Amino acid sequence: MIRRHAALALAAALAVSPLLAVPATAAPTATAAATAAASVAEVRPATPHVAAGAKRYKNCAALNRAYKGGVARDSKARNMKTVRGKKVRATSTYKAKVSKSLYAANKSLDRDKDGIACER
Repeated sequence: MIRRHAALALAAALAVSPLLAVPATAAPTATAAATAAASVAEVRPATPHVAAGAKRYKNCAALNRAYKGGVARDSKARNMKTVRGKKVRATSTYKAKVSKSLYAANKSLDRDKDGIACER
């Protein structure tokens, strides 16, 4: 919060718009808009924390065709289930593939949030 206020104060002191990085008195042009869009794209990647080689699967059936036991975030992730409101360790038929980048790409498929996506 303090950094944002400091950046805004600095921008005001320099008479520069903090969003477009062009002088506040200058009329926006096509090149200024293109520069602002390019700088925003550089700062904010489209898919954070996902490696380029990690494949995104549509659902668990598709992921389980490639990885029978699902995909684990790390080797310490354990398959858990909820019994009477408490989380207990569950048995698994297959061993999960350990891959941080693959798990990050398919994190939405981990419905029980135990660190293993689409476990079986």
